[in-house]
Amino acid sequence: MRIAVAGGTGTVGREIVAAVRARGHEAVVMARSTGVDLGTGQGLDAALAGADAVIDASSIGTMSAEESRAFFRTASETLLAGAARAGVGHAVLLSIVGIDRNPHGYYAGKVAQEAVWTQSPVPSTIVRATQFHEFAGQVSGQARLGPIQLAPHARTQPIAAAEVAAHLAGLVEAPAAGRATDIAGPREEDLADMIRAWVRHQGRRGPVIAVSLPGAQMRGMRAGLALPGPDALRLGPTFADWLADRG
Repeated sequence: MRIAVAGGTGTVGREIVAAVRARGHEAVVMARSTGVDLGTGQGLDAALAGADAVIDASSIGTMSAEESRAFFRTASETLLAGAARAGVGHAVLLSIVGIDRNPHGYYAGKVAQEAVWTQSPVPSTIVRATQFHEFAGQVSGQARLGPIQLAPHARTQPIAAAEVAAHLAGLVEAPAAGRATDIAGPREEDLADMIRAWVRHQGRRGPVIAVSLPGAQMRGMRAGLALPGPDALRLGPTFADWLADRG
């Protein structure tokens, strides 16, 4: 199969590309750095030419609900229109567990994205995953004040990006299934504890201060609104085991 991966240079996108290729398929990386812009459609038709399937792992770095909605609506409409023109047989979207319970900030855009996908004529599958193990490192990089590391509290059940990628690479080979079963890691964690462990693993010994950030999205995460239900698939290593394997 020829499988196009939107957001193919991101944290999970890179893993998806690797997983697709490991299963013997051709992966087409779609990102601005490869000449594909989902905001304008530039390069999209060329990237989708001959594609059998698409996996969408595109993202934007914002906590603004307005910016997130604008990005995901435009990107989804552009991508799915291109997929329809190219005759793509299956499009798979990576979404996030709990966004309908906590439709604020970045998650507001994911709600809007899913709405676009469910209205598209392209055969599709939507898979919601919990936050990645890699999320701890991403947040730690954004929450430093000089030598002080802030560690926001949030209830999460993280999953390794590589596990998400392998799951998506398997699903894209099957027929479109609409809303698929949610996926999550094996156990609940406090994001603040994950960040502290990440920082120490990096060899940093400065102060790590747990905080409760303002905003509706973070309040929802502290309340457990991003946790999976009992029917979600539990995949992969715990955060501690994943971190230990990173050497």
